[in-house]
Amino acid sequence: MKKKGNNLETNFYVFLSSVVLISLSGVLMPGPLFATTIQKATKSKIAGALIGLGHGLIEFPVMLLIYFLLNRFVIPNSIQASIGVIGGSFMIFMGIQAFKNRNHQDKSTVCLKRDSLFAGIWTSAVNAGFILWWLTIGTVLIANAQLFGFSGFVIFAGVHWSVDFLWYTLIGLLIFKSQTFWTTRTRYGVTIFCVGVFLLFGAYFISSALISLF
Repeated sequence: MKKKGNNLETNFYVFLSSVVLISLSGVLMPGPLFATTIQKATKSKIAGALIGLGHGLIEFPVMLLIYFLLNRFVIPNSIQASIGVIGGSFMIFMGIQAFKNRNHQDKSTVCLKRDSLFAGIWTSAVNAGFILWWLTIGTVLIANAQLFGFSGFVIFAGVHWSVDFLWYTLIGLLIFKSQTFWTTRTRYGVTIFCVGVFLLFGAYFISSALISLF
């Protein structure tokens, strides 16, 4: 029994490590929320933190809703496998698109006239990519978190949001102190890292989903 418990604990830490990498690759990719953070941070050093908080106010309810639906209904194994394949395919698609757009800089100006907290809330709520991410990749992660019970889900949710919050806070501070921080070279390096994570875990999600069918 002790060995089984140790294996479960090890698997949980491996799972959390994957959550950190996947969450980091998602938040690092330029998008409306990232562009808003950069532009807001030129005037306020806490803009990134406030945007991260606003993002969390939308993200936590979404995570709880998905968790509730997965627990409330019995999901056939074939459907779970399909979600894994779709989620993995979406990750690979994101990786390919990120590589294609590696020299493109998102200049979205969503909510730039609003305060940073509201900008984080509104930009997240109207971002189609955010919703699609949670319907695919996010759902796969929550389904995996279920294996460790509700406490596992709570830790997962906290870790995922913490990655978002810490990144937006950090980038906000760096941009406030040096508006030349986000250079073409920095953006290119980050993009390549994200592409690698997307492709690696995308392939893993797909292969795991297909193996579960046999």
